[in-house]
Amino acid sequence: MISARQTDSEEEKGKTYLHRGIATRAFERRFTLAEHVKVVGASHENGMLHIDLKREVPEALKPRRIEIAGPNTVETKVIEGERTTEV
Repeated sequence: MISARQTDSEEEKGKTYLHRGIATRAFERRFTLAEHVKVVGASHENGMLHIDLKREVPEALKPRRIEIAGPNTVETKVIEGERTTEV
């Protein structure tokens, strides 16, 4: 969830503006991230919010390459991330 609200700073008190430009109203935005995505940082530069994300897939879920042996042996192969054994 990303949310923001306007705070009254000391330097803003007592000032009168003819036009403020971009609206400074409060907002809230919710995102659903994938299971292995983590938020590692955020920054606000020149009016833009940048959110840094990192995908951390566990070793057990990464695709593996397994050599297939010759005839008269047990053959193991990977099919779309699922392990199967053929005799």
